[in-house]
Amino acid sequence: MENTPLAPPHAPAPAAARGRVLVVDDDPTVAEVVVGYLHRAGYAVERAGDGPAALERFAAARPDLVVLDLMLPAMDGFEVCRRMRAHGPVPVIMLTARGDEEDRILGLETGADDYVTKPFSPRELVLRVESVLRRAGAGAPAAEGARPLSGAGLRLDPVARSAFRDGVRLALTLREFDLLAFLLRYPGRAFGREELMREVWGWDFGDLSTVTVHIRRLRGKVEQDPARPRLIRTVWGVGYRLDLPGDGGDAETREAAEVAEGAGAADRAGVVADAAEAADRTDGAGPA
Repeated sequence: MENTPLAPPHAPAPAAARGRVLVVDDDPTVAEVVVGYLHRAGYAVERAGDGPAALERFAAARPDLVVLDLMLPAMDGFEVCRRMRAHGPVPVIMLTARGDEEDRILGLETGADDYVTKPFSPRELVLRVESVLRRAGAGAPAAEGARPLSGAGLRLDPVARSAFRDGVRLALTLREFDLLAFLLRYPGRAFGREELMREVWGWDFGDLSTVTVHIRRLRGKVEQDPARPRLIRTVWGVGYRLDLPGDGGDAETREAAEVAEGAGAADRAGVVADAAEAADRTDGAGPA
């Protein structure tokens, strides 16, 4: 980790602070380094050394973002994140020494927006904070992004950040909302995980399982049968696509055509047929 002068436990708010961040870590050195970098980047920062203290500070004054260590005394980061989420959406970046894929996925499924594994670069962490806050909706959305979205019983209002399926309100996290809104803006178009990470998360790097987990969570909330998704489809060899009824063409046919894109004219028919069969077998059975 990079060396930096240590910051006080509660860094005073800079003039015109960019946002309020709560740092939760029981390691004083790590916490002080993170606080110091965030404070110099223009954020008002508070610290907590364990889960109960974090929940107390969260209840007293809700931050704009939480940097949350997973391995905490008394109450782990998963439980802290769940309890914070129970009071409403708040961006969370998990910070932990545990880098197993199972832990990363559990952190994301708990509602974390990002996951940074120790040892880490504090400058990279600051960039992640900036990205998550930017995507959390600081400032009014642009005109295109502000228009209501609808289709297949879904209705989203990006300004109010409300989402409904068949008139029933959906409990979406900030990132789930952004992902669904993006897919609704481009129905019938397939996106790779790297492209979704850039467009929805604003990252040019990161763990692609982040996208996979969020697709799975979103299917669980919008699909009639998440095990056999009909709205958010897996496109064999490409990524994911949102299908709306009557948006033109059969889903499997489009899926096969996308896989066959670039194939020679002589064997295009065979490639399309094979791709359609493979897509039909694998859609909904992949890792997401």
